[in-house]
Amino acid sequence: MIDAAIDRFCRAIELTIAAALAVMVVLVFGNVVLRYAFNSGIAVSEEVSRWLFVWLCFLGAVVALKEGEHLGTDMLVSRLPVAGKKACLALGHLLMLYVTWLFLRGSWQQTLLNHDVTAPVTGAPMSMFYASGVVFSICAGVLLLLQLVRLLTGHLAERDLVRVKDSEEQAEFEALQADLARSDAQPVPAANDVPRRPHP
Repeated sequence: MIDAAIDRFCRAIELTIAAALAVMVVLVFGNVVLRYAFNSGIAVSEEVSRWLFVWLCFLGAVVALKEGEHLGTDMLVSRLPVAGKKACLALGHLLMLYVTWLFLRGSWQQTLLNHDVTAPVTGAPMSMFYASGVVFSICAGVLLLLQLVRLLTGHLAERDLVRVKDSEEQAEFEALQADLARSDAQPVPAANDVPRRPHP
């Protein structure tokens, strides 16, 4: 049930990111056309686009954390036994939780400090800009805590103990290997089992 809720939440984040990208394209491209063709422009284009870019980066990082798509190095961890992988994963999550807490505290302080500061063009409070860090920290902290609880309660499979890959190409290669292994495991009908057409 928790997994389904997280999946729905991440799907909503992905839709929000897509909407933010669409607005950014309209604002930036429309601003370029207006400047060169009509000697005009959208005053809020640059400011809103910058804010949307920051927000979609942080929201995208939440989805990447959930999917385990952040890049790292698994050169050592992948060669460890299961107990070593669990210890490294637990230590890594504890460190990430500490860094997430520091980021949350700093973002919250900046949000409070800039609540009465307004943006020069839109006039919106600058706290909206720094609130992206607060939202990211809360979402990332919840995901990290859930993954840590699953690790400590033994609900993580061995293939999930290594959460990072050295490169995207390596991750794609391993996924392809897994698909090939599954296809090889399927039984192939023997030659004698193939029905033959009777001779006339």
